[in-house]
Amino acid sequence: MAASAWYKEMAVYQIWPRSFADGDGDGIGDLRGVLEKLDYIRDLGVNAIWFSPLYPSPNADYGYDIADYKDISPDYGTLAQFREVLEGAHTRGLKVFMDLVINHTSDQHTWFRASKESGDSPYHDYYFWRKGRGKKPPNNWLSVFEGGAWDYDEGLGEYYLHVFAKGQPDLNMANPKVREEVKDIMRFWLDMGVDGFREDVITYISKREGLPNGFPLPIGTGLEHYTNQPSVKDYLREFRDDVLSRYDCFTVGEAPMMTPKTAKQFITEGADQLLNLMFHFQHMEADCILTDWIPTPFRLRKLKKAFSSWQQGLRGVAWNALYLENHDHPRIISRYGSEKYRVESGKMLAAMYLLQCGTPFIYQGQEIGMTNIRLDGVSQCKDVVTFNNEKLFRKFGIKGERFLRLVNRRSRENARTPMQWSAGANGGFTAGTPWFPVNPNYTEINAAAAEADPDSLLHWYRALLKFRRESPLALYGDYREHNKASRQLYVYSRGREGQRLLVICSFTEQPVRFAAPLGFDLLHATQLFGNYAAPETQSNQFVTRPYECRVYGWL
Repeated sequence: MAASAWYKEMAVYQIWPRSFADGDGDGIGDLRGVLEKLDYIRDLGVNAIWFSPLYPSPNADYGYDIADYKDISPDYGTLAQFREVLEGAHTRGLKVFMDLVINHTSDQHTWFRASKESGDSPYHDYYFWRKGRGKKPPNNWLSVFEGGAWDYDEGLGEYYLHVFAKGQPDLNMANPKVREEVKDIMRFWLDMGVDGFREDVITYISKREGLPNGFPLPIGTGLEHYTNQPSVKDYLREFRDDVLSRYDCFTVGEAPMMTPKTAKQFITEGADQLLNLMFHFQHMEADCILTDWIPTPFRLRKLKKAFSSWQQGLRGVAWNALYLENHDHPRIISRYGSEKYRVESGKMLAAMYLLQCGTPFIYQGQEIGMTNIRLDGVSQCKDVVTFNNEKLFRKFGIKGERFLRLVNRRSRENARTPMQWSAGANGGFTAGTPWFPVNPNYTEINAAAAEADPDSLLHWYRALLKFRRESPLALYGDYREHNKASRQLYVYSRGREGQRLLVICSFTEQPVRFAAPLGFDLLHATQLFGNYAAPETQSNQFVTRPYECRVYGWL
């Protein structure tokens, strides 16, 4: 792994290309649209772009089912246009990361098509093809997305494994030829000038030998046999030694059910570091159980425990990845904040995570405070997860309007509405018919309006990112949580070389009395950020306003 640590001081903007910006008027976001928005991305104050998959795909899972790893989907443009975007990004000081999806391909990939021609095909062992147990699949594993994890091919008389959708057959990474294909893909993009990869469900790429039955569960049967198997590290070590170590590049892995203890096996800095960062999900479970689709009341203490365990667990050993939104989750203001106090809670949430220690990721639209959409019916939905859950929840009597309410609150559809650029038609996203409904609140919530308002969430993000970029304290200071027992306030401090920050975040619209922790004298501090007009500080106590955030500094 390259020794450079530039990734610690960067901030990353995630683009889900289908919904970002449409440059040719066909209703689908594309690379021409991205090219037109590069100045906007640069001016936000980030240093890099992460593209969700741009590759050709039949869209069983909107790009995460890849049909060709070395090309660009015609929906988005051409390789020549990608090179133009890459050059334009680099000219503006922006690095570019691609999504590397190697747990599975599309069932339309030439490898998979060849694999099912016969059991003698050299590509047959690129995937997990197995005979059934009589009339039953090879084992009892369930797909994360779509029913059972096995699908039967009549022509071959065998089943293939798909941990996700039926159109996403799992690659057999134990086959050395598959690993050579992965390395060739990495070299292709790195040689073109791409600066690294976000590695999709990377801890799933190894399956337990023999593919034994899993412990039977309503969801997730088999997870223990394909999550973080020992050989995952061997594969990542091979990719590092043969490819990544030869480039000054960056990697972040995505890993469901990841903990700080397990993450350190992958991202501990030193000679055997396998990845630079690790995305986990623990802080996204403060209002749910295991998945966004099983909601619970929001619990701030659960959120704080998750953040603090990673801040403290990786301190001095590895580096954190910080995020609140991406393409896989509903909008954070609609979850942990308040649509009633959209700007106030959006600012509070931004400061809460951007001022922690780690590399922050910002998802398109997060910086202007986009919220969940209210769809009129499931017929408007596009996501395979929504359709699978509609079948699953119907078994428990949750259907019709009741299920639609769940979709509008908890589905990934909420993150995939078109970016709201202006108050013009279709939110300025397209001159055509958008592929997915634009949130009707675009007339109020859009980038143009945010640009014109100096007190907007957009300008708040810019200020926070500028402060972080210019402050060694914000970048590298230690972390300490205060007021741990509070169910309304998240308070933490950062410290470095005699300088300190105190970050105070209220997660309620109700007034809460705050008293500064021992040793923090607000009368001799500078209030650096506040999402309300700053009153004159007259004591070490104050009563919070709805979703108030204050950041004090002793600099």
